[in-house]
Amino acid sequence: MRSFIERIDYFKGNDPEELAKKFGTPLYVYNEDIIRDRMTKVANVITKYPYRANYSCKTNTNLSVLKIAIETGLNADAMSEGEMRMLLKAGFTPDRIFYVCNNVSADEMKFAIDNGITVSLDSLDQLKLFGSINRGGSCSVRINPGVGAGHHEKVVTAGKKTKFGISEEDIDSIFKIAAEYDLKITGINQHVGSQFLDPAPFLAAVDNLLRIAMRFKDLEFIDFGGGYGIPYHKLDDEKEFDMDQFSREFTAKLDRFVAEYGSAPLFKSEPGRFCVAEGGVILGRVYSIKENSGIKYVGTDVGMNVLVRPSMYDSWHDIEIIRNGSVVGREDGLMEKVTVCGNICESGDVLCKDRELPVVKDDDLICVLDAGAYGYSMCSSYNTRLRPAEVLITSDGTAKLIRRRETFDDMFALYDFT
Repeated sequence: MRSFIERIDYFKGNDPEELAKKFGTPLYVYNEDIIRDRMTKVANVITKYPYRANYSCKTNTNLSVLKIAIETGLNADAMSEGEMRMLLKAGFTPDRIFYVCNNVSADEMKFAIDNGITVSLDSLDQLKLFGSINRGGSCSVRINPGVGAGHHEKVVTAGKKTKFGISEEDIDSIFKIAAEYDLKITGINQHVGSQFLDPAPFLAAVDNLLRIAMRFKDLEFIDFGGGYGIPYHKLDDEKEFDMDQFSREFTAKLDRFVAEYGSAPLFKSEPGRFCVAEGGVILGRVYSIKENSGIKYVGTDVGMNVLVRPSMYDSWHDIEIIRNGSVVGREDGLMEKVTVCGNICESGDVLCKDRELPVVKDDDLICVLDAGAYGYSMCSSYNTRLRPAEVLITSDGTAKLIRRRETFDDMFALYDFT
């Protein structure tokens, strides 16, 4: 099978070895065309009714990526004051930002209020806090629809075992608090989880939220959340999320709701991963190959500080091997079972275990696929290692540095040496 990065010409004529030498490894490399394509797809999930896709910027907050989101017509979700500031800096106007907060301070809420950004509250306590600092204001409430979905329990954000949202049995309390503080509930929102390729749980949650929406009068919007998955096992021909079929089933449910509700509020979704995951890879260098107790370890500079998903979620990322600028083929039979790990002093610092890969050599590059979402945004400086650079392969094939590599001076700048 031909490699993914060769089949789609991921680097658009740029030699990955030259990129690695110029910008250093580990290195995040994004493909503008892929990101634009995925963002355009989510922007058109619903075309029959007023609809807006809100890019969930926690997946990737690079300013260049955020600007692409603006250009493709997406709005954006924010989970913190920092994300709101990033979105404003990128050029999003306040009316295109939705602040979906969780257990935050009055000061952080006030930043959103002062900047004209719509706030979603996901507990009765937080709704009271909002009312106490913004009496007579408007807001949204996050409902737990009772249905969750996702590839790992840590990314399921609805159902009975999650910290998110207000339960349906507490909806009467929402109305009481709103009346107490003269609040207008302009929207309701939910999020069932992340990385589902089977849309059935999401669509079940849509049914539930639309049923709940009937209890709210004059809603300006209903936000169904997101979580559309991508094929992380693409080297094994895993099928893509069927967006066309999903859109048809989604629209049919909205048809029934609009007929009963009497009007069509603005419908929203909150895709994040789908927009950017496939548009990002990590290039890392192989520095060590050894065998311990019959296990062959390939040691690289892609540690859990650079990509934490495999350590945190047991997530799968396809890996391709690059030697002298070209992908080492998988079809010639020279394969071996290896464990690929990073350079962090933790036993859990493993990218993959017992993975069949082409025979790896020292100084090869590894290319970790589908790293555009929850990659750099979850980077850390653990072991006092530097965060990597980010490069964007633009539509015309230019390799553009969109975030420089962190330096030790950057780290020391945070300290007071007096």
